Amino acid sequence: MSIPGRIWPRFLHDVTPRACYRRNMSKLPTKDQILAWISENPTQTAKRDIARAFGIKGAARIDLKRMLKELEAEGQLEKRRKTYRDPDKLPPVSVLQVLAPHPDGDLFARPLEWQGDGPEPAILLVPRASDPALGEGDRILARLTEVKADDHSYEARLIRRIGTNPRKLLGIYRKGSEGGRVLPIDKGSDKEWRVAAGADHGARDGELVEAEQAGPKDRLGLPGARIVTRLGDPSAPRAVSLIAIHQHGIPDEFPDAVIAEADAAKPVGLGKREDLRDLPLITIDPADARDHDDACFARADDNPKNPGGHIVWVAIADVAAYVTPGSALDREARKRGNSTYFPDRVVPMLPDRLSGDLCSLHEGVPRVCIAVEMTLDAQGNKIRHRFTRAMMKSAASLNYVEVQQAQDGAPNEKCTPLLDDIIKPLFAAYEVTKHARAKRQPLDLDLPERKIVLGEDGKVASVALRDRLDAHRVIEEFMILANVAAAEELFARKRPLLYRVHEEPAPERLEALREVAQASGLTLAKGQVLQTRHLNNLLAQAENTDFDELINMLTLRSMQQAYYNPENFGHFGLALRAYAHFTSPIRRYADLIVHRALITGHGWGKDGLSPEDTERLEDTAKHISETERRSMMAERDTNDRYLAAFLADRVGNEFSGRITGIQRFGAFVQLDETGADGLVPVRSIGREYFRFDEAAQTLMGEDTGLELGIGQRVTVRLAEAVPVTGGLLLDLLEVGGKALPQGPKHGGSGPSRRKPAKSRRKSEKTARKVQRKRR
Repeated sequence: MSIPGRIWPRFLHDVTPRACYRRNMSKLPTKDQILAWISENPTQTAKRDIARAFGIKGAARIDLKRMLKELEAEGQLEKRRKTYRDPDKLPPVSVLQVLAPHPDGDLFARPLEWQGDGPEPAILLVPRASDPALGEGDRILARLTEVKADDHSYEARLIRRIGTNPRKLLGIYRKGSEGGRVLPIDKGSDKEWRVAAGADHGARDGELVEAEQAGPKDRLGLPGARIVTRLGDPSAPRAVSLIAIHQHGIPDEFPDAVIAEADAAKPVGLGKREDLRDLPLITIDPADARDHDDACFARADDNPKNPGGHIVWVAIADVAAYVTPGSALDREARKRGNSTYFPDRVVPMLPDRLSGDLCSLHEGVPRVCIAVEMTLDAQGNKIRHRFTRAMMKSAASLNYVEVQQAQDGAPNEKCTPLLDDIIKPLFAAYEVTKHARAKRQPLDLDLPERKIVLGEDGKVASVALRDRLDAHRVIEEFMILANVAAAEELFARKRPLLYRVHEEPAPERLEALREVAQASGLTLAKGQVLQTRHLNNLLAQAENTDFDELINMLTLRSMQQAYYNPENFGHFGLALRAYAHFTSPIRRYADLIVHRALITGHGWGKDGLSPEDTERLEDTAKHISETERRSMMAERDTNDRYLAAFLADRVGNEFSGRITGIQRFGAFVQLDETGADGLVPVRSIGREYFRFDEAAQTLMGEDTGLELGIGQRVTVRLAEAVPVTGGLLLDLLEVGGKALPQGPKHGGSGPSRRKPAKSRRKSEKTARKVQRKRR
């Protein structure tokens, strides 16, 4: 029988382990005693350490080796190099307790919530220069990396000490004779922070820094601070996202009460939940994902009444079990509305203790969830579903690329044992959903999506097109099915909820799209109720023509923005009568509301939708729709700044692109290579006057007749890149592959030289405002 590693330390509390075990040297220790020793001494688990602890010498070592082999075969120990470890794994983000310093100076820690049946793994703390000093007994939240070393299984990087939540500030460091000060860049704050000598983390004068409060106020009322991160030049790429966070007012610090609640949270047990730990659910996410809030499993339906059908399970992290109505965590999550994603960081809706640990469906770790079992017929139609509150244990955490490679016949070592029973059935179930999707005809846009890739120095290393794999489509389709099931379930139970609403395009936008289509020789049906199939027919006409990208782009622009609402107005883009967000409660508050509604509707517990939740549902819908737009703007502004910084050293280079917008003051051009948007000021185009036709969205030269309109292919020269604002100014060289016509050289119609820098910046600023409005 395996004895959990945390029972023996309590039992042997009054004596040291070594003294206890050495009281009887006349015989070999039992297997339980060996497991207890390894649990109590995670840094001394080599065979020689175990032999020394029990006084085993000579031939008796052979018997010890045999016992260790038996424990390994029983699954209670796992041999790594010359040491033995428990086979279960720790979550990537865990709460640890710091142990006494090792004689050689290393600092180890033990996990406080070890779920395994065997000994606790040894964890080596790897401190950074800016980390605060840690001592024995300190409780910390740390990010773990599994390693193969003789004396430890994990390396840990400090996130923060539990029980502390110092205020933080972003600002410019000004060095003084003794220490220095941090001047905040936030417009709403004018109070400087004092940095004592030795607490500047080597920051230089004028650098952008992140500081945290570290001491009382001085006699001038300035709070003491220590610099924790040097971000360098305020206009450098690494500072971009932090500036956007502050400019858009995105909350990026958790109040003390929120952190205290998160730190006090304990793993929720099985209780009355359905036990799904033997169901081989897996998570499939991007390779760099830190949290996993959805898992899935599929198999062929063995019911003879449903030939060719499939059973699909979707399990979602049960965030509602930890974030209860009215709590500090709940108030902060509602305030944030959602997580915000930047190329170099994430501003989470929930603290790391929840988002990266207790709520995240990590491989091999028991986690509570709300799951839905859906039955599909041979045509991919969902014919029934069943929701349950359960506990699961992820069989594997995989990424999209390795899953796609496995399906394509090149599985890696991790995917090989999962291929036949788990991966292939997922794709088989997805194949039948294609029939239902084709019949429903959701909007089928085909626009390239670009990803900014950062190097280790925080600068843009490349701008790559995101691969669109079938593995992505599998998860996307299953999540849509689960979201539909949630909306239908709550409607049937007459429970209030937040729908995800997407209304059909406004008539004026649709008419503008129709005019462009007609000018391109294409047809968009008129005089009937618009359906997505009509737009898909237009997109199909444009496919593989010169107008393909233009029609896709203008169709997207004609769409209304989706939002949340307690009333159901359907989802036009997905061609669904009812739709709700259920699958991402770690990063979206709307999903948490839907989870609570399901809990209340099924009578699963007291942590469901509260009367206050219900009463302010309309306000919540409006608020989180606004926070979603706020995050989108911050993310777009950040991407613009990164791209401007990336292109700053290519001023003077020529690029191909397409006109994406026309205004009185110039034309917006999207560059093919990076997807960056730049402005061609009208005053820089030749020496003639251009007339702006707002209805037709064109600029026409009075002398040459040159007409600029949306969708035209152009060649431009990069004239200016401003990383601080993200603005690009372009010179127009060619339109449709032809050089610009030369107009008469007379004055008064336009300047013969580029505007002064100050004037250019004003135009560029105006263009940025218009660009945001267009979005």
